[in-house]
Amino acid sequence: QVQLVESGGGLVQAGGSLRLSCAASTRTFSFYTMGWFRQAPGKERQFVAAASRLSGNTNYADSVKGRFTISRDNAMNMVYLQMNSLKPEDTAVYYCGAKWGGVSNVEVDYGFWGQGTQVTVSS
Repeated sequence: QVQLVESGGGLVQAGGSLRLSCAASTRTFSFYTMGWFRQAPGKERQFVAAASRLSGNTNYADSVKGRFTISRDNAMNMVYLQMNSLKPEDTAVYYCGAKWGGVSNVEVDYGFWGQGTQVTVSS
């Protein structure tokens, strides 16, 4: 069982930055791929970024490439999402997910989820 708690969301102007954090409660954190997904009102949850257990393998949605960076601290059981050059279309609830094994951008592959943190980007 993995419990995930996100933090760091908020209201920011377009062009600004936010850093999301996700704390995981598991002794085997380093064996999990960690991912970030987001869900805007009226839309399905969509993939944002993922990092394999050693962060050597990362994957990003095309819409965030060059603006967002996923990183993880296995010693602290933390994963982060640095979001720069934010746009109004980035507004969504952001969720942290965990899956055993390799990187995936498929939501159903992730077996554990946090409660989400709201990110609102004003124009």
